[in-house]
Amino acid sequence: MLEKIFSLRELQTQPPILIDIGASGEIHSLWKKIAKYSICIAFDADKRDFNPKGEQTSAYKKLYIYNALVAESEQKSAKFYLTKSPHCSSLLKPDTESLKDTAWASRFEIDKIIELPTTTLSSVLKKLNLSYVDWFKTDSQGIDLRLFKSLDENIIKKTLIAEFEPGIIDCYEGEDKMWSVLAYMQERKDFWLSNLVIKGSQKIDEKNLNTFSKRSFWRKLVMFSLPKMAGWGEMTYLNELKDDSDFSKRDYLLAYSFAIIIGQFGFALTTAQKAQKKFKDDIFIEMEKYARKKMNRNVWQLKFWWAVQVKFKKWLD
Repeated sequence: MLEKIFSLRELQTQPPILIDIGASGEIHSLWKKIAKYSICIAFDADKRDFNPKGEQTSAYKKLYIYNALVAESEQKSAKFYLTKSPHCSSLLKPDTESLKDTAWASRFEIDKIIELPTTTLSSVLKKLNLSYVDWFKTDSQGIDLRLFKSLDENIIKKTLIAEFEPGIIDCYEGEDKMWSVLAYMQERKDFWLSNLVIKGSQKIDEKNLNTFSKRSFWRKLVMFSLPKMAGWGEMTYLNELKDDSDFSKRDYLLAYSFAIIIGQFGFALTTAQKAQKKFKDDIFIEMEKYARKKMNRNVWQLKFWWAVQVKFKKWLD
């Protein structure tokens, strides 16, 4: 179904724009299904684990890679804190004092402070002659919300999916916390929270952890045997498509496709139904049927089993 949708004129003439801020490791794995139809803009200022090549670079219709520091506003340069782990480097200073009693403290140790030229999302979009963003993903280590808010309001309100990875505990000085993302998106009332995964490390300092064994393998087993504390969250928001007049046929095609990709088949179904009334195009009838097929397949794959387990646990209690 996705191949048929992305072969349509609406998406051929105006391809999806995917933004990935903090792309250390690899560019977003969920985009593999739509990469060949899409324009991807990827940023990471820490070069140590950011070097997309091979399949990643050739997979996209167009791929723009920026080893650059993304800031919320125009400035010539800014301090960048390179940490022991390249995945923790940030524009913000790590709050090592708050992290000292956690098993991940050493990852945030400052390796070097460098001065880097900065860029903004708006300036990059202008340079590339792009006026929209469809899928926004950021793991900027502390400034996710302010980067999203730095976009023009006309871009924000038509962004179809937005992913954030804000902190719950103090990891950086002056960081955007999860509560601020929740408050902002709730106040907007045009996005709904599709998914929230709480992540974290263990509440034990490395000095105590090292007393269990000289072997790193055993220390890791001890650490992973402990429950995780709530450290940060992976949040996915989908656009409600509430203001009907603002959204085109292309937007509905993409909103449906993104919902299918992340497994939100119920939202995909209702999006296809709304589009049928607005555009009178048979493609949306096919899309509704496909969403129903995916939902029925979920049943055969026992995706409901978690609910059975909850019920069974209640009976036992």
